[in-house]
Amino acid sequence: MAPFLTTVAEQLLKDIQKTYQVKSQIPDDLLIALSFVFGPCALQALDLVDQRAVTCMSSPSGRNAFQVMGGSGRFYTCFISCHYCPCPAFAYTVLRRNEGLLCKHILAAYLSQAMGVTQQESVSDQQLSMLLGGTAAP
Repeated sequence: MAPFLTTVAEQLLKDIQKTYQVKSQIPDDLLIALSFVFGPCALQALDLVDQRAVTCMSSPSGRNAFQVMGGSGRFYTCFISCHYCPCPAFAYTVLRRNEGLLCKHILAAYLSQAMGVTQQESVSDQQLSMLLGGTAAP
């Protein structure tokens, strides 16, 4: 991801956070910017946020992972610290074709945090480790 585009995306998320805290909605100009920067996955990510499909799993050691329920009902464990999601769209669009910055699941995690609507769940370090290893059910 080009450094200037990362800066633009980060600033856009900060603007959304600031505006949402005051108005409890995202104005049209920021929605247009979101669509311009992130492409078609922006609308899909907003839909996931509206469905409250994002949960932050936090352990006592301070580690976090985000579980996002996709449109198919499948859960994806996203790592926003390194911008990774195990979904097929991330592998194909972001990694293989380099056509997008993020998939809808990671963007939904960022947006839900910016809007303050992320579901929170505390788990043990062992549970989080199992979740990250793919051996635990959501």
